[in-house]
Amino acid sequence: MTTSTFTLEQKSDHIMGRFSAMASPCELLIETQDSMLANHLTSVAYTETQRIEQKFSRYQPNNLMANINHSQGKPVAIDDEAFRLLEFANSCYQLSDGMFDITSGVLRQAWKFDGSDNLPASNTVKALMPYIGWQKVQYDSSSIILAEGMELDFGGIGKEYAVDCVAKLCAEHAATTSVVVNFGGDIQVTRARHNQQPWHIGIESPGDDKHSSNILKIVSGGLATSGDARRYLLKAGKRYSHILNPETGYPIENAPRSVTIAAPHCIQAGLLATLALLQGANAEAFLEQQNVKYWCYR
Repeated sequence: MTTSTFTLEQKSDHIMGRFSAMASPCELLIETQDSMLANHLTSVAYTETQRIEQKFSRYQPNNLMANINHSQGKPVAIDDEAFRLLEFANSCYQLSDGMFDITSGVLRQAWKFDGSDNLPASNTVKALMPYIGWQKVQYDSSSIILAEGMELDFGGIGKEYAVDCVAKLCAEHAATTSVVVNFGGDIQVTRARHNQQPWHIGIESPGDDKHSSNILKIVSGGLATSGDARRYLLKAGKRYSHILNPETGYPIENAPRSVTIAAPHCIQAGLLATLALLQGANAEAFLEQQNVKYWCYR
C-alpha cells in the first residue's frame, strides 16, 4: 500500500511502514497482518515525526529554532516540550563535563563532513569559539535568551527524541502490538512480540572499504548508534570524525569509528553513544562503567 507520504509492505509475520524524515529512512515494523492498524500506526508516526522536525529542526524556516537562533539576544517564548528538551540538554552538558554542548552546532559553519579533504582554516574555527558555551544560555519554563551570534542545535538528540515519542504513541494506539521504530538506526521496540522471538535488527558497522552491518537481536527497549561511517573528512591518511570538541572546535581525537548502545530508551542510548565518542581513546573504559550492553568498533 502506498500513500503520498508513506508506504506499507506486507511481510510474513509483520507489516513494514516506511517514510523519510530528519534526513533518514524511517521504518516501523508492526507485528500484525491488519493493514488498517498498520496504516493507522504509520500515519500517526509520520504525523508526529513531521511535527517534531518542523518545530525543532535548525533547517526549517520560521519555526521555534529559527526564532531562537535569530533572536539577537531578545527573549523567545517556549512551551513545556521545548523546556523539557532544554533541561535534557542541560543534563547532557553536566554529565559530560561540558563536552556535550548543543551550542557547538555553530561549528558547522566551518566544518563540512562530506568525505573530502577540505579542512577549515584555523582562523575560521577560532572566530566561532566565542559563540559556544551552554553556560551562556539563559532559560526558564517560559522563555529563553540566546546571545547574539549563538545558535542551538538539537541534532544530537532530536532523532532519538522523535523515536521515543513515536514509540510511546504506538504503544498508546496498539497496546498489545510489538512495534519497532527505526529512524536511521536509532531504534525503540515498544514491547515483546507475542511469540517471544526477538526482532532482528541490522546495525551499520565500519568496514575497511565499504559499509557493513551486524545483526542484533532485540526484544524491547532502545538502540542507538553514533559514528563517522557517513560523516567524516579524510586528509593525508587521517580520518576526522564529525564529533567535535566544543572546547577546541576540532574533531575528537582517537574516537571509535562507531558505538552502538542498548538502553531502556532510545534517547538514553543515543546520549551514551555520543558521550562514549566524546571520550576519544577512553571510550571503552567509559562504556564499561555504564553497565549497558554496547558494541564498539575502531
